[in-house]
Amino acid sequence: MHSLAKHAAEEYAFISVSPGVKTLCLSFAIVRCRPFHLPREFTSVFIIALYIPPSAHTREALQELYGAISELQNVHPDGLFIVAGYFNHANLKSVLPKFNQRARKANALDLVYTNLSGAYRAEPRPHLGYSDHMSVMLIPAYRPIVRRSKPLLKQVRTWPAGAISALQDCFEQTTWITFKEAATDGGTVNLEEYTTSVTVYISKCIDDVTVSKTITTRPNQKPWMTADVRMLLRTHDSAFRTGDREALRKTRAKLSRSIREAKRAHAQRIHGHFKDTGDTRHMWEGIQAITHYRKTSPSCDSDATLPDALNDFYARFEAQNNASAEKSIPSQNDQVLCLTAADVRRTLSGVNPRKAAGPDNIPGRVLRECADQLADVLTDNFNISLSCTVVPTCFNTTTIVPVPKKPMMSCLNDYRPVALTSIIMKCFERLIMRHIKTQLPPSLDPLHFVYRSNCSTDDAVSTTLHLALTHLDKKGTYVRILFIDFSSAFNTIVPQHLIGKLSLLGLNTSLCNWILDFFTGRPQSVRIGNSTSNITTLSTGAPQGSVRSHLLFTLLTHDCAAMHSSNHIIKFTDDMIVVGLINKDNA
Repeated sequence: MHSLAKHAAEEYAFISVSPGVKTLCLSFAIVRCRPFHLPREFTSVFIIALYIPPSAHTREALQELYGAISELQNVHPDGLFIVAGYFNHANLKSVLPKFNQRARKANALDLVYTNLSGAYRAEPRPHLGYSDHMSVMLIPAYRPIVRRSKPLLKQVRTWPAGAISALQDCFEQTTWITFKEAATDGGTVNLEEYTTSVTVYISKCIDDVTVSKTITTRPNQKPWMTADVRMLLRTHDSAFRTGDREALRKTRAKLSRSIREAKRAHAQRIHGHFKDTGDTRHMWEGIQAITHYRKTSPSCDSDATLPDALNDFYARFEAQNNASAEKSIPSQNDQVLCLTAADVRRTLSGVNPRKAAGPDNIPGRVLRECADQLADVLTDNFNISLSCTVVPTCFNTTTIVPVPKKPMMSCLNDYRPVALTSIIMKCFERLIMRHIKTQLPPSLDPLHFVYRSNCSTDDAVSTTLHLALTHLDKKGTYVRILFIDFSSAFNTIVPQHLIGKLSLLGLNTSLCNWILDFFTGRPQSVRIGNSTSNITTLSTGAPQGSVRSHLLFTLLTHDCAAMHSSNHIIKFTDDMIVVGLINKDNA
């Protein structure tokens, strides 16, 4: 061990040897070292040399080893652990499943485990003297995270102190009727111009009170890293290069103090996730931060033609729709839906501020905080849209950001479309959806469990099990179950067919015409990084990210019901279970 420490002193900044442990089942020693060149993602390196004698009780030996390693991992969660020695057919993965070894399984007695997959590659070497053991050279194969992926540049919007108050005052003093008067010609309001001018003005006011910054995120960056720590790091490096020992001593002390404070503040933020036990989302975020559960998703291909190819792929069902979209003439008794400012204000106040802004660049935080100031102008805009049965283009525009489903993409279907739509339009849709649900007849399919009060997927599963088990209690019976999942269900909705079924369910003509206009002529584009595809106009399928897509598909398939009393169809949006209760008489 003395010779090992002497040799390691030339390669490591420091080395610490813990007292060895020797029992009847196990003998091991732990060496902690800190190489001069250590990737930032590791804080220390622990080398554990062990020997498990043939007469040892394997389970007890592994439990002792597990206790020692687990204690070290609790103190050094970002440490690299290397466990090597004579295991005598003991399997360390039975107690430490995250540790890996690349030997020939049961054919080897001397094993090397690490808590890092792909840490080394092995090459055979000659025997040591007359020993029957073959030598193996372990060559490091690990690539630091900073070399595996490039730094990410992200544009973020920051909100200085008092920005929301300034925005509220700005909207409070705005004469909104001016926008409507400017868009009125001959007593007719140009809804497109009216809506566009209002949304552009809101976006301009947001830009005036906020600050945009470009943040560089490196793959090996610690979560507690702050701007103060970065500044002190640069000062420390400058003092080191100039050779000023006094300045280096002072900056090192300041840097150590700043790092401790940053780590303490980060720990307090993590602990804050667990103070409110009723907020499960906040608690789950804390668990993700502790365990590093959420991994970075793979990036999209940098091919300049990919956005257009994906946009054509997502619009592939458009060519199959040959039906013309024609609005019906409403009757004289047809009543146009009229929304109240109180309902709009309540909906705006319930907006999730975490939602990403749509193509209009109006974040949910602004709609939530400025609900009182924006409720009147948006209510007027919504009611004009309903009376004209026209949806403004800026509300109907969709920007799709594709997210890879797996590390290596082989086809366009390996990209999951994540749609960004206007949050104002989402609020509008919620108000419409609430009205539609009040107009539906109570005789709607009772086996369709979506958008029913106090019903969920658990009720659908329980109903299926109840039907099957109750039938199987009878003699000479069996059950056949068919599980159906509609492929691209929302993308294949034909608006003309949907409107026909909505009319049969009792929805008035003006609302059906508004829904038809919502489905037709929808601009869609795909954005990957700084590249954006050409705009494609769609008139087939429900918009990606639409609030009403699930409800409208439910109404489209409401008449898909079993005709025979022994058959049952349980539905939950685009998932369907066909249950056939069979006995000897109808087999």
